[in-house]
Amino acid sequence: MNDLKKFLGLFPGQGSQKVGMGQSLWASTEIAKEYFELADKTLGFKLSKICFSGPAENLTSTDIAQPAILTVSVICYEIAKTSPQKISLLAAAGHSLGEYSALVAAQSLTFEDAVMLVNKRGRYMQEAVAKGAGLMVAVLGKDLVEIETAISAVKEGIVQAANINAPGQVVVAGDVVGINAFKVALNGGKIIPLEVSAPFHCALMKPAADSLAKDLDALTIRPCIFPVYANFSAKPVIDPNQIRQNLKDQVCGRVRWVECMENAIRDHTPELALEFGEGKVLTGLLKKINKELLSINIDSKEKLLEIK
Repeated sequence: MNDLKKFLGLFPGQGSQKVGMGQSLWASTEIAKEYFELADKTLGFKLSKICFSGPAENLTSTDIAQPAILTVSVICYEIAKTSPQKISLLAAAGHSLGEYSALVAAQSLTFEDAVMLVNKRGRYMQEAVAKGAGLMVAVLGKDLVEIETAISAVKEGIVQAANINAPGQVVVAGDVVGINAFKVALNGGKIIPLEVSAPFHCALMKPAADSLAKDLDALTIRPCIFPVYANFSAKPVIDPNQIRQNLKDQVCGRVRWVECMENAIRDHTPELALEFGEGKVLTGLLKKINKELLSINIDSKEKLLEIK
């Protein structure tokens, strides 16, 4: 059947959460029931209830959104893996938080360790910067060289390229002074403020990185059963020490998503990319990065029927 097809796995990051996420999976599969029960038990609160019923402001809180997205992504992957389609991945990549989901799929992290870790990661990130002190903006229609030139012209404040998501789509993060100066320095292009709880993937996340590093040092990490392309290096990793270091560096470092996709496609020539979890953000970005590689969002058992 499809067991010989070459699949690349994609795991979404923060922003794909929505009230009701995972509820239909829970109603239709034992796998979802088991994972939600495990998440609730591990975290010590009803993540399932917040996912299914909200309220939205709770679900969008970074410390809740991150374990919620990871849980649903892992459920979708496990359903696919045990389905008649026999999904088996050549390699995987996850966008920011999604790197943890990819590492669970690659059996490098246990689900329990990962769901607890990203709950802490979200809390550390939210606590690192006072509310309103940091900003993230999406810059459309400008290449990275132009954006970095504008960043280099900023003399006060903090501003960094945070996410290189697709050609002509870069997210910039920093403090209010730095972002405002960047807007002045950038000539043209469309700048869209993002509704986020903190300025992720920039130097302002240093307190979060320091706290998370201690948790990562105490964590058991196993070799991956397939390569996972790390956000920080854009290179495939299998070795536990490399994985640990990449996860530390990722907090303040940029998400090199375009390079992750280009490298994974070059190295493995997949026939189809599968995005596991809520939303279609990564399938949308992939169309801008590589128009030839088809992608499908797997958020239900029915979506698996689209794989031919």
